[in-house]
Amino acid sequence: MIEATNRQIASLALTLLDLTDLTETCTPSDIDTLCADARTPHGHTAAICIWPRFVRQARSILGPASPVRVATVVNFPLGDLTVDAVAKETRTAIIDGADEIDLVIPYHALIAGDEPAVRHMIAAVRAECPSPILLKAILETGELKDRDLIRSASHIAISEGVDFLKTSTGKALINATLEAADIMLTCIRESGRKVGFKPAGGVRTVADARLYINLADIIMGSAWVMPSTFRFGASILLKDILSVIDGRESAAISATAY
Repeated sequence: MIEATNRQIASLALTLLDLTDLTETCTPSDIDTLCADARTPHGHTAAICIWPRFVRQARSILGPASPVRVATVVNFPLGDLTVDAVAKETRTAIIDGADEIDLVIPYHALIAGDEPAVRHMIAAVRAECPSPILLKAILETGELKDRDLIRSASHIAISEGVDFLKTSTGKALINATLEAADIMLTCIRESGRKVGFKPAGGVRTVADARLYINLADIIMGSAWVMPSTFRFGASILLKDILSVIDGRESAAISATAY
């Protein structure tokens, strides 16, 4: 997509978007709005991503056969709950209608050198997510910081059977970056497995989205980016996508993309 127009990138990004509201002040009315916004005149987003307490409401609004998937978060945002608590959180979310589970790995444990704790958490949640439920591992790369730790977290998550690697919760000081994306995409390529990638937090414009799509094209190949392998976790991005599609161009690149 390196030679694609801004409108082409915007149209693609719409199909890749996990439209997100994980604000602490989110209300049922906000979920009504989010579900409506996910279905635009130009097509629908890949998913909405919301707090677990709103999953039942969103499923009721969207219906059982909606092309807009319902994603929710567990062990969020600090990654410090017990395995049993997170497993229960996951079970409840799936019963309520979640299609996708975004799990924050116990990244503090990984930083402390406790890789088995990370494996145990991912394996327990993986066991709660039968097909076709997708499991995304949130690595919180801005807190891991070290390239080797990001690489280690990526390989651990892949080996434990996750469907996606996700950069961030959006709650840290540093969220998605191209450097972290490069490491994670390279780990996916090296694994030889079908694992997707989701940059989240700080992807605000179509110009930002282009940078990540182009990086994925370079590392994974030009036919790799699609909703089953690539998502954006964002709330503000939709506004710029629609502006570009409608011809109201935005050329801004957020500083957080670097």
